[in-house]
Amino acid sequence: MSPALTSDADAALVTAYLNHVRVEKRLADRTVELYTLDLEKLAAQAREAGLALTEVQSPHIRRWVAKMHGGGRSARGIALILSGWRGFYVWLGRQGLVHHNPVQDVRAPKAGKPLPKALGVDEAVQLASHHEAADHPSLEARDACITELLYGCGMRIGELVGLDVAASASARGWIDAQASEAHVLGKGAKRRSVPVGRQALEALARWLELRDAWAGESPALFIGARGQRLTPQHIRLRLKRRSLLAGLATPVHPHMLRHSFASHVLQSSSDLRAVQELLGHASISTTQVYTRLDFQHLAKAYDAAHPRAHARSAPPGVADESVPPPVEGRPRSPR
Repeated sequence: MSPALTSDADAALVTAYLNHVRVEKRLADRTVELYTLDLEKLAAQAREAGLALTEVQSPHIRRWVAKMHGGGRSARGIALILSGWRGFYVWLGRQGLVHHNPVQDVRAPKAGKPLPKALGVDEAVQLASHHEAADHPSLEARDACITELLYGCGMRIGELVGLDVAASASARGWIDAQASEAHVLGKGAKRRSVPVGRQALEALARWLELRDAWAGESPALFIGARGQRLTPQHIRLRLKRRSLLAGLATPVHPHMLRHSFASHVLQSSSDLRAVQELLGHASISTTQVYTRLDFQHLAKAYDAAHPRAHARSAPPGVADESVPPPVEGRPRSPR
């Protein structure tokens, strides 16, 4: 088989698979974009090795994983790439094009699970309260409303861009201002409703007053000056710009506001199940990461303010005399 024919055949397989995950599995556009990039990497490696995609074996995959790891790719990044490759070979197997999934037994290097990045309460309020006088009033009102909804409702970026200005049979999501509720379409095409706070509703009202000048026939809630629905990338860029203009030290991305929402609600209520439902997590184990984030916040506050915080770092083998002995019959609580 000639290299050109192999490349054409591989391209056809990749295209068919991407159509499958887009149409039949109904994956989000951003997920399909990431799968496309991952499969382009796979095809490039196979082409360099002189292999068709259907000829790839587990040793090849392990070699490419080692190459990515040696090149500085994070363990999490490699795991995501392997997940995309694994799904592709599962599909090839169902089509009868391979007899063995070469990615099945290949694992990414181990790495500690990082905590989600979240803003402190003061930083989140600083960002949400920021007014950019240099912007066109419509741009400022729109971006302020986007910020309020991302932080105030914990929406995913895909849920936000899917909002329409009014409820309809074809709408992926909308906001019922009278009921103070946002109805969104989340992962797995699952619908949920989340409360919308007073500040977000006020920001929404200001944006709706100015939106009609741009709207035309677009049903989208968030649009550009030409009436087109905003893309996730456009919102990421606007939010990053807004956070820097607001004086925050770290550029903010939409998911950081979702993490901030979850962390701040949990700090105030300690109701993990409620946070799970607000975020639309299928499993509470996904939500439990915020308990770690919350403890980190408490530990920092303790270390900064408590008179005996220095006792936490007593040298090995030195007794901590500030800690009383445990009551008999009851174990000492861990720090």
